[in-house]
Amino acid sequence: MRTWRDGDGTLTVDGDAGARGVPLRIAASYRSRTRGLLGRDGIDGALLLTPAGSVHTFRMRFAIDVAYLDRKFTVLAVRTMKPGRLGLPRLRSRHVVEAEAGAMERWGVRPGVRVELRAADAR
Repeated sequence: MRTWRDGDGTLTVDGDAGARGVPLRIAASYRSRTRGLLGRDGIDGALLLTPAGSVHTFRMRFAIDVAYLDRKFTVLAVRTMKPGRLGLPRLRSRHVVEAEAGAMERWGVRPGVRVELRAADAR
């Protein structure tokens, strides 16, 4: 099992239109996971929270898409959350990917799709 560290990376989605790479910010430490997207007006790309099984949008400024991933990076569920909401914990969820509302649909992220996450320092 891999140990994640805070930093940058790439999210690759294998969809019907081929693979696409999305810039990814990795939040693996307790401090970076609790900060998440709070205080931001938007995000270019996506944010990976690991380990995580649920999220909230209290004090957030914009709506987000949330993808719950299992240990093998298969998408379990995708939800759009408005600010001020509490997401229910997902069984078998190990990682959560957050992005601006509408991004997951554009990228082809939907339940059953497997994604690849790669840290910038990994080769």
